[in-house]
This record gives sequence, C-alpha cells and structure tokens, in this order.
Amino acid sequence: MAKPHRSLWEDLGVTKKIGGSLALILGFSIFVNLLILTSPIYMMQVYDRVLVSARVDTLIYLSVIALLALAALGALEGVRSFILTRLGRLLDLTLRGAVLDQSIAQARLGAMDRHRLIEDFGTVRNYLGSPAVLPFVDAPWVPFFVAVIALIHPLLGVLAIGSALVLFGLALANDYTTRQAILQSGQRASQANEFAHSAIQNAEVVNAMGMQKDVSRRYRQHVEQSGLLGQNAADIGSIITAASKAIRIAVQSATLGIGALLVIRGELTAGGMIAASIVLGRALAPIEQVIGSWKQFVSARDAYGKMRRFLSAVPAAHEAMSLPELKGRVDVEDVVYQLPSGGEPILRRVAFALQPGTALALVGPSASGKSTLCRLLVGAIAPTRGNVRLDGADVVTLNPADVSRHIGYMPQMVELFSGSVRENICRLGEPDDEAVVAAAQMAGCHELILRLPHGYDTELGARGAFLSGGQRQRIGLARALYGLPSLVVLDEPNSNLDQEGETALVAAIGRAKQQGVTIVVVSHRTSLLPPIDKLGVLRDGVLERFGDRDEVLRDMAGNAPQRKPTLVPVPEPQDATAGRRAP
Repeated sequence: MAKPHRSLWEDLGVTKKIGGSLALILGFSIFVNLLILTSPIYMMQVYDRVLVSARVDTLIYLSVIALLALAALGALEGVRSFILTRLGRLLDLTLRGAVLDQSIAQARLGAMDRHRLIEDFGTVRNYLGSPAVLPFVDAPWVPFFVAVIALIHPLLGVLAIGSALVLFGLALANDYTTRQAILQSGQRASQANEFAHSAIQNAEVVNAMGMQKDVSRRYRQHVEQSGLLGQNAADIGSIITAASKAIRIAVQSATLGIGALLVIRGELTAGGMIAASIVLGRALAPIEQVIGSWKQFVSARDAYGKMRRFLSAVPAAHEAMSLPELKGRVDVEDVVYQLPSGGEPILRRVAFALQPGTALALVGPSASGKSTLCRLLVGAIAPTRGNVRLDGADVVTLNPADVSRHIGYMPQMVELFSGSVRENICRLGEPDDEAVVAAAQMAGCHELILRLPHGYDTELGARGAFLSGGQRQRIGLARALYGLPSLVVLDEPNSNLDQEGETALVAAIGRAKQQGVTIVVVSHRTSLLPPIDKLGVLRDGVLERFGDRDEVLRDMAGNAPQRKPTLVPVPEPQDATAGRRAP
C-alpha cells in the first residue's frame, strides 16, 4: 500500500505550532478576562458596602485584593504579548528558511512571482507576532460579559445583546465591503514595488537614456491605482470604525442612564449601575478593535492562505542520497522546454551526449535557446519533457551537496553576493583557502584580486557594484571553477572581457579540460575555439548540428552561401579575414 502524500507544510508542522501557541494564548486569556471583572466587582463593593457601612478597613482590604488582582492581570497580559513575540520568532525559525528555499525552487519551475511567497510570509509573521491578534482572541468572551450584565439586570443584558449584535453586523459589513478592495490594493502595491525594483536595477539605462520622467510617471500610475483602492477601503473602514466607537460610547452612556432609572426604582444598586457600564465597555471593546484592525487581518489571512496552499502542494522535504564521485558525463535526452505560461517551446527535442573532459561550444542566433539550455544543464530550471543527466543522475534531483561539489555555472549576468571575494568564490560555504586561490589562479584572476584593497578579504558590498563587468565575470569564473567541478557551464563568459581576460579564459578552459572537467560554453568569438572539442548549433530551439568542432565548421562553411544559420565565425586559414564573424 502506497504511503499517503505528506506535504512540506505538514512536515514543518506549521499548523500545529501556530495552533499550539494560540491555544496557550487562549488559556491565559481565560484568566485575563476573568480578572477583567476585578474593577466592576470592586466598584460594586465600594458603592454598595463601603459607602453604606463607612468601614475603612473593608475599603483597605478590598483595595489590596483589587490591587493584587490587577497586578496579576497586568502580568498575564504581558505573558500573552511575550507569547505572541515568541510566535513570530517561532515562525522565523520554522518557516523563513523553507520559504526562501521554495522561492528559489520556484525559479526552477519557471514561476515569475516567486518573491511574493517571501512577502506573504512577512505579512503573516508580522501579524501573528503583533498585539493585533488579541482582539480576535478576546472576542469569544463577549457572550460571557453579556451574561454577566444580564445577571446584574435583564434589561441591561438586552441592551448589551442588541449593541453587540449591531457591532458584529458592522464587522461583517466591513469585511463584505472592503475585502476585494484590500486584496486588489495589495496586488497593485506589489506591482508598483516590482516596477520600482526593476527601475532601480536598470538605473544606468534610465539615466543614460533620459527615461526618468517616463519611469516616474509609470510608477505613479501603479501607486495611484493601489492608493485609490486602498483609500476606498480605508474610507469605508474609517466610517464603520467611527460608527462602532460612537455606538459603544452611546451604549455605555445609555447603560448609565437606564441604570440610574433602575436605581431610582430600587431595582438596581448604584454599584451595579457602575459595574454594568464597565463590563459593557469591556464586552464591546474587542469587537470595536477587530473592526479597526480588519484590513491587517484580511491581508494576513489572504497571505496565510496562499502560503499554506503553496507549501501544501510541495512534497515533504527529504535529503536526496549523496552519490559517488561524478565524472562529468552529460546526457541530454530529448529535452523540451516551454514556459509555464504556454506559447511555443523554447527548446524542441534537444539530445546529445558529452564524455568527461570534453569542451562543447553552443552557438546560434539570438533567442535560439542557448541560455535556456545552459540553465537546464545545471538544473537551474527543469525541462518540460525529457531529462538532463550527469553520470546517469537527473540534475534536478541531485543532492545539493553533490551539486555544490560537481557543478559550476556562470550565467550571462554575473551576480555577486554581499561579502568578501573569498566568500563569493567559495559559494558562501566554509572557505578552503587553498581551493579558493587555486580557482582564482585557474580563472586567471589571482593577480587581479591581489590588487584589490584587501585582496581576497575585500568586501564587495551589494552585488559587487564597485567592480567592473570584466572583474565580476572573472571572479564569477573562479566561483564556477571552485573545487574543480565535474561539469562547468559558462554562458557568454567573455562578453565583458578584454584581450587579457579572454586569454586567461581560454587557458582556464584548457586547464579544466586537462583535469577531466566537462565544459559547456556559449560564445561567438573565435578566440575561444582552440580548446573546443564539440560544436552545437541551435536555431529556433532546435539543435541543427552537433559534432566535432572542425567537422561542424566545415559543414557550415560549405552551406554558408545558401544558408546563414549562425553568427559563428568560420575560419579561413588562407584568408587574412579568418577572424571575422560570418555575415
């Protein structure tokens, strides 16, 4: 019998941990709400016993008891707040890492809004770790306080029930009228943040091409749409909140007025009148607070639902078995890749094999699928159909530790992390100084690094912003070669390199091959051809040609007049223009 599916959400025990914390808060709330009666009971005793008997000692005893009860109330309120703070911390420890892992994993599945999961977690964590939860915890006690008022006098109980029902009705109306506006406002705000993030990322282009006003105008449009929806929801919420506050004050005043009439008729004591007003205020306060914090609650509820649905659809985390030393044999088996949104496949039934120590150059016109194939080779994305295997193992299912040891990758846009050069080269892991220097030397950037202000300990800051594009590429190459992986994939590794950098790159590929490393490189420059063994030509997602470098080049040269499939330069040994790109 097959084992039942267990999700990551269940594996992390999130529902149980949140439920356990809220149950603990509810337990303390029993004593908190019982101790709330201290003040009305004290008032009843003072008005109905002390003032009548004129006994000072009775007043002292009552005051001491009330003081101790109120001190206990304050302590328990503090404990509830401490538990909420710890609940936020518990969510951090339980979920934050898993949310980041799954946000990264979504990139492999081609998801476009993976950062939203982190935003949703932040919304839930901030809400559950705040006092905004307490009104919802205290709201179930409303019937208890209404019953207490009814015991004081049935007529006042009827007034309490009516006012509570009216406020509950306002709370439901608030939810019904503002729910969609709040959700849409949040979506629009997220779009505005995405646009602002994109604009900052492309600040150089914006400044260089004078796009500031247009970018600002487009951003304002997003903000205005979000703000208008939020304003409408806030206006409705403000009206309902003001109405609920006015109703509560009016009902408390009515309680005093009706209570005074009942006192005059001899149906109620003065202490009972004061106590009923205090208890009614406590009974209605949570409902009023719920209405005031409704927008925050709706946002947290929606974020929690999305986060739970996503993590419930993810299988429980399990550590894949570590494999023996991988040699670097690559098998691409009938791979098809299509974006989750649909459309034409980017890659169509691509298949080839590479033996360890082979260097392959992928070439072809723009948008032919070269970068996508590179990402598939290293398991950054998963194929729609087919498999990419490293020594027979599907790269998507490899143990992360095996990936770290056996795969090196350098994308077109090299992104470095905050930290030192050494930490970036060793992939933020425990640095092996000897391996770091060896990788830098193989990449030809050892001398470059030594010229930095603090050498390998130079802090790069956010994304290595102070480095040139060529410097980032060379450090990125060292990171890809760190630990001498079995497979290294380089996507346009020389796009920002000068002649010295290209020479170092060619030498690095040659040295890596000698060590048995399988190399896949995307480039159109003739300078990278010498160490290349195999050549693959991609066009419109189809691998048109694949084979030994010289054979493919001869084939392309023979077909060049009739068909010009790629920008790959075709060497002509007896022609002075041998280094030019084919037209």
